[in-house]
Amino acid sequence: MRRLVRFHALFAGTVAWLVCAAMTDAAVAASTPSRTKGKPAATQAVDAARRFAEAISQGDRVAAGQLDFACQYRLVTGGPAGLKAYPPASDPIYDDCWAALTAAHAPATKRTDVGMDVLWPSTGPLVFYGDELPRLPASAFVMDALGISPPGSGVRLEVKDSRAIPNGSFPLKRSGKSVAVPTTLVRLVVHYHDPLTSPVSYAEGTVKWANTIKRARRAVKSITTQWVVFTGLKKHGFPGDAAVFLLPVPTQPEAPGMPAPQIPFTTEISRALPDSLVWWTAEDQPGTLTAAAARAATFPELRDRVALLNRVLIIDPNQTDALMVLTRNLYAVLLREAANEHKLVVKDPALSLVVNEFYWNVYAGAERLALSNGMEMGGFSQPTPADYLYRMLPALETLAKNHPEQLDSRFRLGVAYRWNNDQLPMIETFEALVRDIPEGRNTPKAEALLQLAWSRINKVAWNRILHDPESVKAYADAEASLAVAELPLDKFLAEYTMAYSMIFMPDYGDKAKMLHHLTEAKRWFEEVPGKNDDVWRYFLESDLLKAVLDADPSFQPILASVEKKA
Repeated sequence: MRRLVRFHALFAGTVAWLVCAAMTDAAVAASTPSRTKGKPAATQAVDAARRFAEAISQGDRVAAGQLDFACQYRLVTGGPAGLKAYPPASDPIYDDCWAALTAAHAPATKRTDVGMDVLWPSTGPLVFYGDELPRLPASAFVMDALGISPPGSGVRLEVKDSRAIPNGSFPLKRSGKSVAVPTTLVRLVVHYHDPLTSPVSYAEGTVKWANTIKRARRAVKSITTQWVVFTGLKKHGFPGDAAVFLLPVPTQPEAPGMPAPQIPFTTEISRALPDSLVWWTAEDQPGTLTAAAARAATFPELRDRVALLNRVLIIDPNQTDALMVLTRNLYAVLLREAANEHKLVVKDPALSLVVNEFYWNVYAGAERLALSNGMEMGGFSQPTPADYLYRMLPALETLAKNHPEQLDSRFRLGVAYRWNNDQLPMIETFEALVRDIPEGRNTPKAEALLQLAWSRINKVAWNRILHDPESVKAYADAEASLAVAELPLDKFLAEYTMAYSMIFMPDYGDKAKMLHHLTEAKRWFEEVPGKNDDVWRYFLESDLLKAVLDADPSFQPILASVEKKA
């Protein structure tokens, strides 16, 4: 690849070599356009370029080797003069030439996605061009990882046009006289059939500001490639009359300190045209995207689910089904991670949800390391809760913007803002929900008020500003929740939240009042389905609350409720 880059800058870096080459008749001929303008030569070049690209896409090593100039050149310079036929299909040269192609494609097949940025296909080759796109050979855009189904879905080649360019030249012996051959530039448009397995590139206009900023990616629908084709090769001893110049022939400097000679010499190289990129859009195959979102929901592995949903969303960032499946899955994984940490056995789903959210509520206002340190930043081998949270947030924001009527998504968004310590959004989201939920819908209204209270508590707990008026507002929100709550679980949470908010008030507010709220919380907790002593103890021994209760003997009656039975 480094030789290819140097070759692309030939006029700036090999002036001395050109001056020397200009002394030969062949080099002089190479500096003037070919006189071979007849239809047969052009047709031969187009056919060679198309067949070469098809052979690469189908993994046909023999056909690709027989149309590869560098591969043919090895035969001509390494064997008897005037080859009449290609080596048999079993000859190892075809594997060697294919290995050179594969090595040239390597920058586009090296997976770099980590955490929850993984793209479908989640395992195996993911063809991603990235910043290497301008430097990749044309073959990288038809490689067998794209053309063979599976893993790819096949490619369709369309001949756009062809034109003669100045003759290419090369020595028949490494140190011999150069010859010139007619050279044609053939442009092929590569179309990818399937948006789910097509290659990926950065979106137009993306700039690498910093490693922590994720650049937008897009699935490529088509791209135009150009191929440099030599014709008239048989009279120079080649087994075939046409060959595609894809990669330069490996050479060594004739003397230490001298540049390595460039073989062959041409004014163009086989490459893609970056400005020709066309990406898949939401309108191209909407049914495919909907079906993919449904399919992703059935995968047992989270990595596979997220990879396919991410693929759908780089094509249509507003695809509702994919956003819903992705956010539900990631939220569930975060709750599971909480359960793995507190290790409580909670069989009732509603109580389990409350316990797991409470774990992250308290954690987010304290050490919060697991919610801040992602897999890539921490150098971990597996995704962290931060990875789930960071991927979930933008998807929830899109859902809330496009479908404000879906209250569940807005609830999750407000909670995600809290766990991410986005202090203004976490409060504003639930203030809006409290306003938008109509009177009479008591259960969602009670929950929204409780979530608003915990967002205010999180702000105070993290900022460590005692006597913050947000504590008083949190108490009022929990009190309003209690007034409309209908379920024992909501009433328990309302009483508990009022007591918890008093931690940050002057002298803990009224100690007798705090004890009253905790006593009432215990009374309602006894009516919660699936309740058990371990869960009550978990709530009462939360770090900040436990420090207050342990410091004052007046709270001994409530502490007695968590003493283990003999």
